[in-house]
Amino acid sequence: MYVMHNSEYPLSCFALFENGPCLIADANFDVLMVKLKGFFQNAKANKIESRGTRYQYCDFLVKVGTVTMGPSARGISVEVEYCPCVVANDCWNLLMEFMQSFMGSHTPGIPSVFGNKHDSIYSPGDTMAQYMELFNKIRKQQQVPVAGIR
Repeated sequence: MYVMHNSEYPLSCFALFENGPCLIADANFDVLMVKLKGFFQNAKANKIESRGTRYQYCDFLVKVGTVTMGPSARGISVEVEYCPCVVANDCWNLLMEFMQSFMGSHTPGIPSVFGNKHDSIYSPGDTMAQYMELFNKIRKQQQVPVAGIR
């Protein structure tokens, strides 16, 4: 289980399970997890975060952040939201066109979260699932062993 926070939702705490549901609780969820330390152990070495700047351009919200793991930078995150739309599949083409205007060929494909949601309302838990996917990719890059030369 991964416990995550999002500055857009300061009073909420998100608990994500590997390939499972996302629990949204109040900010005191961390206190509960400390009390359950016999069952769940905190992995401080795996702390990963994205910090950056939030921009608004017309109806679009863009957040660009540096992903850090411990003291060192490991990547960049770009979050784009089209504020008037609550069903992500309805505006995916518009989001793609907007992202291509400043990301060019680095524009990502459709997130796996959308595959499960077809025509349902997008929620903050979906955003956290996408961050979890990004963070797991970055963690896996760190685990690739370097081959020694003989």
